[in-house]
Amino acid sequence: MPAQSNVYAGLAGYVGRPDATGAVGVFRRDASGGDWHHVLPGLECWNVTVHPADTDVVFAGTADGVWRSTDHGGSFQRTRFPDAGRQIWSFLVTNENPDLIYAGASPIGIYRSLDRGASWERMPNPGMPEHCKGPFSPRVMRMAQRPGRPGDIYAALEISGAMHSTDGGETWQDLSADLIRLSNLPHLRSKIVSDTFAEGMLDGHAITTSTADPDSVVIAVRMGLFRTRDAGRSWQDLEIGRFSPTTYGRDIKVSPQDPKTFYAALSVAAASHDGGIYRSQDAGATWQRFDKVQVHGTIMSIGLHPTDPQQLYLGARYNGEIFGTRDGGATWQAIPLPGEVKDIYSVACG
Repeated sequence: MPAQSNVYAGLAGYVGRPDATGAVGVFRRDASGGDWHHVLPGLECWNVTVHPADTDVVFAGTADGVWRSTDHGGSFQRTRFPDAGRQIWSFLVTNENPDLIYAGASPIGIYRSLDRGASWERMPNPGMPEHCKGPFSPRVMRMAQRPGRPGDIYAALEISGAMHSTDGGETWQDLSADLIRLSNLPHLRSKIVSDTFAEGMLDGHAITTSTADPDSVVIAVRMGLFRTRDAGRSWQDLEIGRFSPTTYGRDIKVSPQDPKTFYAALSVAAASHDGGIYRSQDAGATWQRFDKVQVHGTIMSIGLHPTDPQQLYLGARYNGEIFGTRDGGATWQAIPLPGEVKDIYSVACG
């Protein structure tokens, strides 16, 4: 067990609950016990990421750019970020260079830091087409590198599918054509906030890669989990419904310690009151329920520890609901946030 290990939660409002009240920002708690501390108050936060090689450094993606902690989450300061009021939804700490970090924004945009997040530069506009029009701007929800090719980056886009860069984020290609094709299948059609039934397949929430299968990219969308092995030219349904009664894919992560072990957050819908964490130990071929808890909100995020495989945390959307295990899933503890809070979007640990 690491000498010091913290759990973090990022909270923000939600377009479907405009009258919701409560705290937003970042909360921190010692993984071994104790109280939660509101370490970044008053600023909506959609993503908290612990630097995998330097856990003193923690990033918060907020409604006003990137904020950073260099004291293990004790305090946060706004970084030298070029744009005021820009929403940040994701981070990618690159494998080959711990100082090179990407941030994903809404509206769709990419930022890059060359100094471990102290300062940032805006990269060229990815130029993604608008496939469906919704009540919010599309977001860069998650990013992942192809193992062995540092400049090969994939991104999942909420209500806009996916995109791929082969030059470290300088230019991007749209990967949505086959997702749209799949939406013609009756069971993969979904329209809630736009004018197209392709919306559900374009509703990208998370994306991941693994050294166990370097050419494979798995994306979590509203309609389930899908895989490509040809850089997004075609996508195959993993048919997660064979293993789970809930199929709304909100998060997917690969164990930092075992590249064949995947974890997926599966719920009923964006605004629901049930869901579970499913684990695959064969790189996504088969899945089993992993958690032993009953959530009362959509599971929004999975937090994996960068060095301790025994720790995993999940955050469910409503009422500050967080659960964790520190013994590889044998037992689980409820560690709810204190007081009235808005919606959980991200959990992390390290």
